Amino acid sequence: MIVTSSGIVNGIIDKKYGKYGEQFYKGMPTLSLPLEIKEYPSNVKTFAILMEDKDAIPPTGFSWIHWSVANLVEDSLGENVSVNAREFVQGTNSWSSGLLSEPLNRYEAARFGGPMPPDKPHTYEIHVFALDRSLDLQDGFYVNELYKAMEGHILAQYTLKGIYYN
Repeated sequence: MIVTSSGIVNGIIDKKYGKYGEQFYKGMPTLSLPLEIKEYPSNVKTFAILMEDKDAIPPTGFSWIHWSVANLVEDSLGENVSVNAREFVQGTNSWSSGLLSEPLNRYEAARFGGPMPPDKPHTYEIHVFALDRSLDLQDGFYVNELYKAMEGHILAQYTLKGIYYN
């Protein structure tokens, strides 16, 4: 399986998808990256996506979740689909964490929350999972719920990486 994004060129995430962009919700960048999924198993029923920033561990104490998606049936996502998504469910991201002075609630944070590295350039990992079924998840699910629901149902996976410069 291969995953690409026109928003990541030569390993660099375009600035418009993060803190230097122009689209925000309560301080969180919301312009989601476009994705293309290719060469996946023929028996795939749905895809799941998890975008995380492990470089956030030193400044925050945990891997920052930027986006989680379940029950995606299409093999491509256009730019900015997260904002009004109805054809798949989205989990809560780390903008709901108590680390922030004004965290979003679980459902406000159930969308793409773009890169905002606080200390240095960070590498963002977009994990895409090809699954043999739909998952019993609703908008606002947590990442641990995603992993539990996917257990035993992953046919293939791929990780696309991109760096966002602060």
